[in-house]
Amino acid sequence: MNAPVRFPSDPAPRASAIELHARPSPEFEARLRETVVTLLKAAATGPVSQASSLGAEDMVITHLINAHQLPIGIFVLDTGLLHAETLALLEQLKAQQAAHPYAPLTVYQPVPEAAAEFVAREGADAMYKSIALRKACCAIRKLEPLNRALAGKKAWITGLRREQSGARADVPLVDRSEQDNRGLLKYNPLAGWSWGDVWHYIATRAVPYNPLHDQFYPSIGCAPCTRAIALGEDFRAGRWWWEDETAKECGLHVRQNPGVAA
Repeated sequence: MNAPVRFPSDPAPRASAIELHARPSPEFEARLRETVVTLLKAAATGPVSQASSLGAEDMVITHLINAHQLPIGIFVLDTGLLHAETLALLEQLKAQQAAHPYAPLTVYQPVPEAAAEFVAREGADAMYKSIALRKACCAIRKLEPLNRALAGKKAWITGLRREQSGARADVPLVDRSEQDNRGLLKYNPLAGWSWGDVWHYIATRAVPYNPLHDQFYPSIGCAPCTRAIALGEDFRAGRWWWEDETAKECGLHVRQNPGVAA
């Protein structure tokens, strides 16, 4: 079959996230072993779940859970404002996890009445009006469902990496500093991974990922609060881009005390 004809005026084909980023660090194999050990520790802790935003890091962790058949449940917070691409990946993940009963997938959504009342009172664009309103929206759509997801758990697993932002530069493999007194351990098995490590793993293991990553979205949240980033911008520059850098967390991962690595 002949290749399609391209004319000089046609836009150049866009490189995929794999083509752009899949370059492992020299420490990749050691980091991978460290991650597996951390996940084994998490599984042995007791009831534990992975919090998945369906981002690249979280898809890597889920793949490792399945590859090692670890009894770690997975939960996704469907805020009601996710991108269509994210929702499509969620459906793909549901089908995938149906074949892995030791790692069941659960989806949590906000209380419908609370979300509807907030929009009726403050408007659909409330998140742009003030930090307080944006955080109130996050509390309804993320924090309350998160509390339900973590009820009865001893630990949870996230895709936090030190490279993601200055606020996460000291993320430990195991964090005992839960700021809201949940009393849970938080495992961050990819804490030391580079962005190139993440994409090398995805490329070499054929891990499914959100196509928005191919459109320069390294960090993907709710559609109104996420944009693509430009060359040279911080990983999380596309999240709540209208706010001051120091405010850019939704409350899921705010830490008030230094963590302890184990």
